[in-house]
Amino acid sequence: MPTPLPDDLLDLLRRPSPCFIATLMPDGSPQLTQTWVTTDGEHVVINIVDGMQKARNVARDGRVAVNVADPDDVFRYYAVRGRVIGMTTDGAAESIDEISQKYLRMSYPNFTGKPETRVLITIEADTVTPPARG
Repeated sequence: MPTPLPDDLLDLLRRPSPCFIATLMPDGSPQLTQTWVTTDGEHVVINIVDGMQKARNVARDGRVAVNVADPDDVFRYYAVRGRVIGMTTDGAAESIDEISQKYLRMSYPNFTGKPETRVLITIEADTVTPPARG
């Protein structure tokens, strides 16, 4: 059963928050990647490059773990465990420009300089661990 994302986490997803996603390699070992993140208001949304390792991993096994940190206090973070419920290229090129504006305040600079096919992955939360309160 899906777990709704708390308002504080939705706020972090709308900000330029540090994010890490763990996917599963073919042998079951974890693969951890720093990434940009956003939300559709209900799910965690990550924009990735088609063909890269995390794209291959989530296409094969949609189970993921995502940590989203508060950019003002990286010791405050949410841990989300869930699964990819959608992968699409529709709107992904436009989305990466929006996300880049959030993080860099400029259009996506395509760091590799090579043609990319962008993919939006939508993650439904199974569990959300809120940050510890001191």
